[in-house]
Amino acid sequence: MSPTAAPLKRDRASSLTPEETIAINTRETSPKHLNSESLSAFEIGRYDPDFIMAYYQKRPFSVIGRIFNIFWCFLSFIFGLWWDKFWGNIARNERNRATQLRKIITRLGPTYIKVGQALSTRPDLISAVYMQELSQLQDQLPPFPNEQAYQFIEEELGDRPEYIYAEFSPQPVAAASLGQVYKGKLKTGETVAIKVQRPDLIGNISLDIYIMRSLAIWAKKNIKRLRSDVVGIADEFAGRIFEEMDYELEGRNAELFAELYGYLPEIYIPKIYWNYTGRRVLTMEWIEGTKLTNLEEIQARGIDATHLVEVGVGCSLRQLLEHGFFHADPHPGNLLATRDGKLAYLDFGMMSRIEPYQRYGLIEAVVHLVNRDFESLAEDYVKLEFLSEDTDLRPIVPALENVFGNALGASVAELNFKSITDQMSEMMYEFPFRVPAYYALIIRSLVTLEGIAIGVDPNFKVLSKAYPYIAKRLLTDPSEELRASLRDLLFKEGSFRWNRLENLLRNARDSQDYDFEFAVSQALDFIFSERGDFIRIKLVEEIVQAIDLYSRKTLFNFSTILRQRIGMSTEKMPADLHNISQNNLAHIQNIWQILQETRGFDPMTFLAFVPKILSKSETQELGQQIANGLVQKVAARLIRNILLETDCDRRDSVDWNAPKSLPSAS
Repeated sequence: MSPTAAPLKRDRASSLTPEETIAINTRETSPKHLNSESLSAFEIGRYDPDFIMAYYQKRPFSVIGRIFNIFWCFLSFIFGLWWDKFWGNIARNERNRATQLRKIITRLGPTYIKVGQALSTRPDLISAVYMQELSQLQDQLPPFPNEQAYQFIEEELGDRPEYIYAEFSPQPVAAASLGQVYKGKLKTGETVAIKVQRPDLIGNISLDIYIMRSLAIWAKKNIKRLRSDVVGIADEFAGRIFEEMDYELEGRNAELFAELYGYLPEIYIPKIYWNYTGRRVLTMEWIEGTKLTNLEEIQARGIDATHLVEVGVGCSLRQLLEHGFFHADPHPGNLLATRDGKLAYLDFGMMSRIEPYQRYGLIEAVVHLVNRDFESLAEDYVKLEFLSEDTDLRPIVPALENVFGNALGASVAELNFKSITDQMSEMMYEFPFRVPAYYALIIRSLVTLEGIAIGVDPNFKVLSKAYPYIAKRLLTDPSEELRASLRDLLFKEGSFRWNRLENLLRNARDSQDYDFEFAVSQALDFIFSERGDFIRIKLVEEIVQAIDLYSRKTLFNFSTILRQRIGMSTEKMPADLHNISQNNLAHIQNIWQILQETRGFDPMTFLAFVPKILSKSETQELGQQIANGLVQKVAARLIRNILLETDCDRRDSVDWNAPKSLPSAS
């Protein structure tokens, strides 16, 4: 080809809508029509478990050889640990053993490298020495020969790299589980990262998936206490790995991710260059930055690493709970602190999705957990498909209370995701819990992110940092599901739970994007909507009760003052008047103080809504209902008092000394 020729790749992905992108990413295709005995016939990015199972069932020697290789590799490592313990050399040989484990994982290939990457972010599971060694699995793996990379580039883009790019690094700058990255420059001047896929990925990964899936099938059939969908979990993980091998799909994922979350001011997503991208080659914007785990360099740049972790937590919450399109592999190699203090996402191969009902269920579960509402939490597990609909929840509620009730003192928000999963795992064996397939990647994503956070700040609590966002969603989200959840949270057995409203408002004000005026507007719209009819009824009851109590208290105080002035004896205020009025007043004062401390608070905001409120027909109905309620209370009290006085007068008029007449004998 001419040195001046430029590849003319189709630019189809950039014109797709988010809905079309998701449809393409989730479409089910199958290569069963390909009557081939070779795995090369298996299309990249399209996971078909039946094809893989059928292929390797005909090749038992390949399977046995792989199992023996895996067993022998880890046997030597386990024996080495035992030998060190026997001679008391564990600490002295820790670095050597960590290096040995890294080499074993590297030798076993991409599937095991994924596991090693996850372990490299868990300071609560492995020591710092092992973490440091396994972190090399993120982007410092042995590279494959340049000539193979050049061949893939030529096959995908139509020419050798020296003719396509203005500059191309002589050696890869990073090598990961599925590919290696070169630094280059386009002829138009942009500095880019060129990711090229490793050869024979399908052959290496599919054999491990066959073994993993076969073990899952065996466990499901033979371990009676295992109720989780382990085969579905294996398929979910395998499907994401196969999608990760399709670089065109990764490019579409990156653009959808940018469209959904690129508006966040401290998040950066690199640009994809579609004219230089194919199924096995991806060209994207080059990002200068530092891994979040490299604290010294980040601090030297004047960047607050803990704040960036909080940014990552906030972004992950939006991924999981707003749009349901989330990054399932946020290890440190995929997250960089840029020079201007932003958090950059780099790899979009392993993405996953969560349905709306699952998103709402997760929000409700966290709210119920933090508020220790274990009855509702048990019902959440049914909604999230951890329990079947016919499960008897009565014994599960006290079990949940036992697990979480006294967790880490007074605050459930101090729990981390690992402690939650650890404590839940024991209970799941006693009751008919099952782990749905979709949940595996969610918890993997959250636990990996939490591991990075703990590495930056050992006292970092993801759940505590996440709750302000969740409280904000519960107060402002217009969806029917969350409105019903808010209603159930605030009202119980006809009474309003002021303390829970205080807790929600207190946490929501700490959410970075909490808009006070928008929250007030949403609350009023909901209260005056058809769905808010229940709230209005309860609001009328609370207002009638409050006015009645305060009027009675005012009347009692006036009567007491009058009695004192004319020299009459005074009575003690009834306990119900004193306690209820004091409690309600304290709650109202607390809420007003919380609102005053909320970012964006302005008393004039309430005044601006007054005309809108007064113009609604529902407001007039509320006024009539309140007036009717007060009249009924006064009338009922008046009738009761009259009847009591009449009864007292009747009893006082009876001559108790008169002889009693005997009953007639007739």
